[in-house]
Amino acid sequence: MRKLELSAVSRTQGNNRAVKDGRIAPGLANLNFTEIPVLVKAFRRMVRETEFDVCEMAITTYLVAKEHGKPFTALPIFLVRGFHHGAITTNADIAPKELPGRAVGVNRGYTVTTGVWARGVLHSEYGLDLDEIDWVLSGDEHVAEYEPPANVRSANGELADLLASGELAATIGVTAPDTHTLIPDAEQAGYAALRERGHYPINHLVVVRDELLHEHPDLARDLFDTFAESKRRYVEELRADAITEPTSADRMHREVLRITNDDPLPYGIEPNRKVLEELLDHATNQRILRSRPNIDDLFADGTRDITG
Repeated sequence: MRKLELSAVSRTQGNNRAVKDGRIAPGLANLNFTEIPVLVKAFRRMVRETEFDVCEMAITTYLVAKEHGKPFTALPIFLVRGFHHGAITTNADIAPKELPGRAVGVNRGYTVTTGVWARGVLHSEYGLDLDEIDWVLSGDEHVAEYEPPANVRSANGELADLLASGELAATIGVTAPDTHTLIPDAEQAGYAALRERGHYPINHLVVVRDELLHEHPDLARDLFDTFAESKRRYVEELRADAITEPTSADRMHREVLRITNDDPLPYGIEPNRKVLEELLDHATNQRILRSRPNIDDLFADGTRDITG
């Protein structure tokens, strides 16, 4: 049978490298990857134009897109994970408990995944009422139909400049001179959250156009198995300490492996159900979502009961 020719976008990293370089390929399709240096631009093009057949996407962008009826569905392939304690930076001598009543800048939109997880840390670990903080955005939302809550507004200048002037108490996802992380020892705080409560945020997953999933019922499983095999090879390299020039992501995965003695990138719904529930808690609490979806309904038929 002739293979499908599918357009695809995914940033190359350890766990998908074997798919990107062709060492592992789906049985049903050829994945023709387009390289988009600023990956978030691919998210927007997918959300607004459904431009690609298969696309890596930030998970909260997907949640909002799905709620607004965008014609694609996720596979439980969680390509990117990370900790966001270090995403909140400031140039002032303040503690998290001092943020209520003040303004905090957010790089790009309110629904950006890093912002959702970082605000979740402030709420879960520091008990902050996020409604008491003025959230100031540097950009708009990928999903144009999304309407943010009343305590969200657009910036009247560059976030770094507003932080330097004192108009902002802190920023999320902004690199600026003379700043430090709001949360002390942020990297270790993230690993502590993993050890103490299993906190291990998901950032990106993979989505596929609904039309393709309907026309080819076996495609979702085929793509899942392909990405899962690539990831398994990568994890074997991590376990063997065989990566000679590790990236920051490789080092983080290796540390997660050391802490948990388990796969640092599990695919599938069930091994990730707890963190997915945590994310949905944050997304509904922060009014990213109007209503809380059922986790299983977010993922394609044929992938809900498998792991990899």
